[in-house]
Formats: sequence, C-alpha cells, structure tokens
Amino acid sequence: MKWRGRRGSRNIEDRRGRSGGGGGIRLGGVGGVGVLAVLAIGYFLGIDVTPLLEDGQGGGTQTTQTRELTAQEQAAGEFVAVTLADTEEVWTEIFDRQLGRSYDAPVLVLFSQRTTSPCGGASGATGPFYCPADKKAYLDTAFFATMRDRLGADGDFAAAYVVAHEIAHHVQNELGILPEANRARGGASEAQSNRISVMIELQADCFSGLWAQRAEARFGSLEPGDVDEALNAARQIGDDVLQRNAGRVPQPHTFTHGTAEQRQRWFARGYESGELAQCDTFSASQL
Repeated sequence: MKWRGRRGSRNIEDRRGRSGGGGGIRLGGVGGVGVLAVLAIGYFLGIDVTPLLEDGQGGGTQTTQTRELTAQEQAAGEFVAVTLADTEEVWTEIFDRQLGRSYDAPVLVLFSQRTTSPCGGASGATGPFYCPADKKAYLDTAFFATMRDRLGADGDFAAAYVVAHEIAHHVQNELGILPEANRARGGASEAQSNRISVMIELQADCFSGLWAQRAEARFGSLEPGDVDEALNAARQIGDDVLQRNAGRVPQPHTFTHGTAEQRQRWFARGYESGELAQCDTFSASQL
C-alpha cells in the first residue's frame, strides 16, 4: 500500500505514551450498549484472540509512566492516520453518491496495552474494537505485530483491512444497522444471536472490500498483492481457523464472525461490486 507522504486524518486521539493503567479490564462490561458495543477484530473484527496472546502473565493493577513513542510506533500512527483519511474520503463519496446523505466520520483512538471507553475497558489482547456509545474506534498498533507473528496475517494492507473493518462498524452504526441488530438480539436465542453477529461481521468485511476498491480507484494506493494480503487476513481470523489453531474442533453453532471462506468471500464481494447494496448480509440467502 502506498501510504508514505500522503495526507493523514486529524480524527486521531493518540493516548499512547500517556500515564495510565490501574484497575481491571472489564472486557464484558458493555452494560446497556449490548453485545455490539465491542466489535473487535482480534476480535479482529470481533474474535477473542486472548487465548492466542496469553503468555502466562498475571493481571493486577499496573501503572504506565509517560514516555516518548518509538520510531516504530510513530510510523504505525502515521500509517493509521493515512488509512483513516482514505476511509473518510471514500465513505463521504459513497454516502453522497449511493445514499444521498452526508457521512459523519469517527474518531480513532490509538492506545498502548490498555484503555477505557464507554463500552468498558480493553487491552491489547482483545484487539481493535468499535464503541457505538461514543462512536470511536480503538486500536493498539501493537496488534499489527500480533497479526504478523501470531495470526499469520502479514503485510501493510492486512493492517489497513483492520482499520477499514472497524470503520465499517461505524458505517453500520451510522446507517442504523447496529442498533437494529442489537434490538433483534435482545429476544433471540443464543444460536440466533450468534447468527446475527455473523451477519454483522460479514457485512463489515464486505464494506471493507468496497472501501478497498474505491481507495484503489480514487488514490491509486493499492499495490500488487495488497488484496491478497487482506484476503489472507480474512482467512486467518475466520472462526473455524481460530478455533482449530487454538486446538479445538470447530463448533459452527458458536461462530460469531464467520468462517474463513465466508469472510474472504464477502470481502471479495464488496471489492468486486463497489456497491453498498451488494453487502446486505441480512437479506442474503446464503452467508
């Protein structure tokens, strides 16, 4: 992905390097916001990768001292800012041309190790997430290394896919999809609730593919192999692949984000069509 020297978004809230910490992490403490409050990628787009990230470290209260960002962290922040800027321009265009309305871009919070949000606390182990309560996306840029080293999803466009997917959840929120789905889950069985989650995540994958297509056409920023990097990332965070890599037999009734094949297929659908209407997973005869 061609990103160096390009415009970066100003909608970045950088919490890295600040003092903080203390207290426990309430990963499930989303309260009334509901299950859609934390839609994570690592949770990569919602998948709980904590079992893959644990190194036997204990919990407990920690205090982080203020520090300067490393060169690697600075570069990662610049990369995210450029990718976010691309999403802003692309979704502004799509909302205008395909929906006849304006797009309200979100803020993206960069954090290191742990942070808090109206949707609860989070750590780097949970992966990126989107919080509908404050309409902000949250990302620990160290997750990019986790993708590369532990999830087998290498490449800068795999990282761009992470950002695009979380922004796709914001798009869903702007369109009223997340609130409606959350209400539907309220009276649903566990199996039905999981299926709704899969629809949400696959639609976000499709929106990510749509963004990639428009970014390629608008900015000429994609390079050979970039789409393959995104498709590989989609495969590596499929529910079936993650469960298998964790030493478990895949249990389809527990899937909440879709199989590797589904995630790749819906990303490709968005990329090939370039149309929002083609990403309607809720009306699809086959997920």
